[in-house]
Amino acid sequence: MTAVLPNEDEGNKPLSRNRNYSILWTSQLLSELTIEIVAVAVPLLIMARSGSALEVGLAASVMAAVHMISVVPAGVLADRGDRRKIMLVCQAARVAGLASLVAALVMDAYFFPHVLLVVALEGFLGSVFDPVEHATLPTVVPESQLMTAVARNTARPYVAAMLGPFSAGLLFTLHPAAPFVTQAVMLALSFGALVFLRLPRLAVLPGGPDSGEPGEPEALETSEPEGLEGPRTRGARADTVEGVRWVMGHGVIRMTLVWIMLTNLVFSALVIVVLVRSGEENVPSHEIGLMMTCFGIGGLLGAAVAARLTGALRPSVLVVGFSLVVTAVTGGMAYVPGGLPLGLLFGLAAFLAPAANTTVLTYQMLAAPEGMRGRLSGISGLSSGIAGVVGPALGSVVVALTEGPLTFLVCAGGFALVALITVLSPSLRRFPSLDTVHSS
Repeated sequence: MTAVLPNEDEGNKPLSRNRNYSILWTSQLLSELTIEIVAVAVPLLIMARSGSALEVGLAASVMAAVHMISVVPAGVLADRGDRRKIMLVCQAARVAGLASLVAALVMDAYFFPHVLLVVALEGFLGSVFDPVEHATLPTVVPESQLMTAVARNTARPYVAAMLGPFSAGLLFTLHPAAPFVTQAVMLALSFGALVFLRLPRLAVLPGGPDSGEPGEPEALETSEPEGLEGPRTRGARADTVEGVRWVMGHGVIRMTLVWIMLTNLVFSALVIVVLVRSGEENVPSHEIGLMMTCFGIGGLLGAAVAARLTGALRPSVLVVGFSLVVTAVTGGMAYVPGGLPLGLLFGLAAFLAPAANTTVLTYQMLAAPEGMRGRLSGISGLSSGIAGVVGPALGSVVVALTEGPLTFLVCAGGFALVALITVLSPSLRRFPSLDTVHSS
């Protein structure tokens, strides 16, 4: 059984002066930016070299599939290994993969299987990095500041989504290799920052769940600063089964995973609906871009006030209220014209998400034992990954089978279903106060 021994006086420091948190935040932002740039730069490269839409689709599918397949084993690795070293290896290997692609492009040696290998490597290493970073966060941030830290973390995907695609397109016009050079440099900077990351000691409590004896806090035996636990006697498969059983046996966490998957599923479908319907209505491309910018700005503003909202409102109000309000907002999209009016509603829907996500993610981190957080993050990532794969396809089906306002009303119906499940679930309707949550 393990417990974290935080650094002295860390709870008295603001997050802006917490070096370890800043390193984690920046490293993950650079990692997410890299993924966003890859998502645009690789299709641009393939279309410029071969013009094959099939190859574009194959590359995107390989990256998504590898990421989804790897994320649960990555969570197990996060609970078994040295997290700092794992993150360093991930970033170094990603730099090497991108550097090989840059070299090939400079030497005019483009080869699609090589691109596919780099994309698969990026998907795999990204899936390993994410749960390790998530599991590390509670060990470098005091519990009193964890909610604020999670709220600030919710801003990263919106920053990456706003800067990544634009940067990829701009850099590609300069040179096909330019986006990949930029990615390699960013990941190298991330590696350099992680070198200075210092994780607190973890303590092994006598007794624990396997010994049948209660642990005594005054008799702690500390492990090495970078290690997670003593030597593992079980295999990775047993740890995976243990993680799944723990998650499925925890009623609140089990329902939060259902909530995450369904919410992301409908949101992913809604993005496709907004883009396709805007194109069919001949909305100018610059206005479509403005709509997506509204989505990003809404998410950033929501992340900026998420900590205040989570402090002012009960968790149950945020979780249930989000599902109800986003249903009404999506329904309103059926009755506004495309372009800026639709973009403003889209941004409003994004504004509401960070506070609800902060509530759910903070609860998960507080409720999960130290040695289970990586596996929980991996399983949660799998839920989000499934939604990210199925959601766009579902959105395309909705567009194909409906027309006019009905398309958005169907999406509103999807959110209404999520709201109904949320209201009917005792675990979500009476979401525990975060002040009373303790890992076990």
